[in-house]
Amino acid sequence: MTLDSLPLGAHLVLCCRKDWRTATVVRVELDKITLSVNSPTGRTYRMRRPPDAPLAFDGHIPLLPGAGRSNPCWRTALARYDVRW
Repeated sequence: MTLDSLPLGAHLVLCCRKDWRTATVVRVELDKITLSVNSPTGRTYRMRRPPDAPLAFDGHIPLLPGAGRSNPCWRTALARYDVRW
């Protein structure tokens, strides 16, 4: 499966430089998919990926690995979020 197979509003886990973060599909266009990525500081930022980016699955959880990285231990490297909110 690829990223364009996810519907608008779908949640996934995205591989970033240092860790894995949760993201949501917020915009679908022909040449790019825009994701809203949650930062550990509580903020969000947007990231664009090609629609043909391959997805991996851990059960029902879609994973979007980074370029050249396929860390199977995404659960241990998941970003810790501010739990005060």
